[in-house]
Amino acid sequence: MSFIKDFKAFAMKGNVMDLAVAVIIGAAFGAIVSSLVADIITPLILTPALNAAHLSDIKQLKWGNVTYGNFLAAVINFLVIALVIFMLIRAIASMQKKEEQAPSAPPEPSSTDKLLMEIRDQLKKG
Repeated sequence: MSFIKDFKAFAMKGNVMDLAVAVIIGAAFGAIVSSLVADIITPLILTPALNAAHLSDIKQLKWGNVTYGNFLAAVINFLVIALVIFMLIRAIASMQKKEEQAPSAPPEPSSTDKLLMEIRDQLKKG
């Protein structure tokens, strides 16, 4: 096969297309989670916990020529995002467990079973 045919066969495989869709959805979901953390979680939880110190204040921290504040802010941001994603995954898993635990209706007897039950009932009668 030629190079172009090989590449086309590779690019059109289901796994590659699924991965492309996952990356696009992941980027969009990442924007949602980042906004949730930056706009809702951080102001509600982290700001009071850090005595009203904003991440922009943390970013200015220096030790000599080393600016470690940006790194510290990135670590805090990562931990909060990881916590939010963990809570979302846990909530989704909890909902899936509830769906699995819901009792399903017992299966209806097959036609053979129905026929055997009729025969059994007839034998009981007489």
